[in-house]
Amino acid sequence: MTQPPWLHWAQRLQALAQTGLTFASNDFDRERYSQIQTIAAEMLAQGGQSDFDSVVRLFNAQEGYATPKIDVRGVVFRQEQILLVREKLDGGRWTLPGGWADVGESPGLAVEREIWEEAGYQARSVKLLALYDRNKHEHPPFIFHVYKAFFQCELIHDQQNLVANAETEESGWFHREDLAALDLSVGRVTLHQLERFFDHYHHPDWPTDFD
Repeated sequence: MTQPPWLHWAQRLQALAQTGLTFASNDFDRERYSQIQTIAAEMLAQGGQSDFDSVVRLFNAQEGYATPKIDVRGVVFRQEQILLVREKLDGGRWTLPGGWADVGESPGLAVEREIWEEAGYQARSVKLLALYDRNKHEHPPFIFHVYKAFFQCELIHDQQNLVANAETEESGWFHREDLAALDLSVGRVTLHQLERFFDHYHHPDWPTDFD
């Protein structure tokens, strides 16, 4: 496991507390689950050097049975170049277009929407390249457990219509040898993952990667 053990423990404690608070039938059990949630928040605040009150607010906003969150990312190639976007919320670092999947939207449609909104290209999803457990890859610690779904997508046409938005500054096309010099948003995608997708591009018969 790439992530530190304390992060895995804190995520599991938070999930147990959230689910317990959803189904607990008496005040004594709810108090115990609330204490577990507080311990998880303390671990995450201390280990991740975050503000404790902010972590608690995030926890309190979660309801129902706890499951991993889903992050979808679009992998678009044009000949020997891959499409990346610059994230405003991460200091202008580069990543694949994508974000959280929305309720009521299929994963394939979600990633097509993200490519349009963040990069200004119309694309269709054609293959699930990888379904990764974020905890098992070289991403920085994150408060919740996340599955990352990477879809290979094809451009419907080459015309770009990028409009001003709250998430990205610009988009660009990059060769494999360009990637190492980029300042990547590693919370969203890693260099190893991008290089793996180039390998998939050259081996279209490869099956989907998963953890």
